[in-house]
Amino acid sequence: MSAARRTGLLCALAVTVAALPAAPVHAAPPAPALHFGACPDSVPAPPAPDRVECARLYVPLDHGHPDGKQLRLTVSRVRASGPASERRGVLLVNPGGPGGPGLAYAVTKRAKLPERVRRSYDVIGFDPRGTGHSAPADCGPMGGLFDSPGPDPVPTGRTAEKASLDGLRRTADDCARGLKDALPYLSTTETARDMDAIRVALGERRIGFLGVSYGSYLGAAYAAQYPHRVGRMVLDSVVGPWKWYDFDLRQSRALVRQRAVFFAWAARSPQRFGLGADAAAVRAAYQRVRDGLARRPVHGFGAAEFDRTVYRALGRTERWAGLAEGLRGYLRDGTVKPLRPAEPFDGAASRTYEAANRTVKCADGPAPTPSRVLGDIRRMRRLAPRPVLTGMEASVCAYWHHRPAHPTPLGSRQAPPVLLIASAHDPVTPIEGARALQRRLPGARLVTLHDDYSHGVFASRGNQCVDGAAAAYLVDGSVPRTDVHCTGPGLPTP
Repeated sequence: MSAARRTGLLCALAVTVAALPAAPVHAAPPAPALHFGACPDSVPAPPAPDRVECARLYVPLDHGHPDGKQLRLTVSRVRASGPASERRGVLLVNPGGPGGPGLAYAVTKRAKLPERVRRSYDVIGFDPRGTGHSAPADCGPMGGLFDSPGPDPVPTGRTAEKASLDGLRRTADDCARGLKDALPYLSTTETARDMDAIRVALGERRIGFLGVSYGSYLGAAYAAQYPHRVGRMVLDSVVGPWKWYDFDLRQSRALVRQRAVFFAWAARSPQRFGLGADAAAVRAAYQRVRDGLARRPVHGFGAAEFDRTVYRALGRTERWAGLAEGLRGYLRDGTVKPLRPAEPFDGAASRTYEAANRTVKCADGPAPTPSRVLGDIRRMRRLAPRPVLTGMEASVCAYWHHRPAHPTPLGSRQAPPVLLIASAHDPVTPIEGARALQRRLPGARLVTLHDDYSHGVFASRGNQCVDGAAAAYLVDGSVPRTDVHCTGPGLPTP
């Protein structure tokens, strides 16, 4: 197909003609139960005349026992900038995780949304239970996870493998000790029920929702429980409807593939990066860096810290140049400064994230066995000698003290059409997850950004085809007749 014809087809597909039932065009709802006021200092202020305001909402630890122990959630809001005649309701937003706070996201994500969406929706952020200002999770030392340098996440040999499993067991013990009776209830199912409590407190009959990464999983869980409360739902960079351990394993394989693309990309500019003129040479240079840091960490920066940096960089192509320059810097003079993250891994926010992440994953469904975890590590090492296993957080569920019998229900045949968005080569949430979730949401449409290698698409990649389709869906209720295919930017110039 010619480029001109393909571009025309993509634009035609982005013009949507089927429509959802009209969202009510109405003034703001009656005074809600939430009492909004000043926000914590961590929430940035939007440009004037917009302003952000925050409120607290108490919800049951266990929604099955509403009169029991309560948790305090923190909620944020930036009102729609358009007149009442344009208002479409509220749009809850979640940036991902699990374990990520979302209070500031009402400001930061809203700033990137198309103007039509900002004019039409009150954007609502919230820190999910166990994160940020909503009863943050604390698992203490987490089996030595925050040691610097940390243990090599890719154990080689029986002794290292035994130590790796022991670290998982100690992490599970630390979380059980730290979270006590909350351990089973920091789950996606309970968080979805919190979302509905927010809806009720806001006085809305339905809620719009934009979930990115883990936020897509949360949105699918909400649709499973409250299909008739779903307004317009956009799920971006979709987590597949699998057990968390299976998802983590798929992600690790995708990261191996993405890393090979990175090696070939860096080889296109041997003069700039100095890592070699072909992918094999760059791979060898990468291996020298990792092996050197594993043998002799630099000021607490070893193999575990290096792998975390690689994990973060592979998910967004704009970070690839920094990673390549960091590899060059270490090989030239032994420095790791360009490879270090801006925020320390053992800081308070990171500790809360890591604790909540594992607790949610282990509360969401059945766990792997220790023997399976070990067997998969060995299989990954055969796939690539030094795979990136940083995202294998659900491995700890093999030793978790709470054992849910069933996976989290996701999707519903009763939900209205949902818009799914995916990057064709996203290694963090591989596109097969979006296709699998689509089968659980009849009527859902998938918007694919082809020739793209990054995580996070809508109001993130600056693609007019994607952003236009999503804005038309959210504001007008326009559902594409078929799946939408958009042309991506390709890899950046080295």
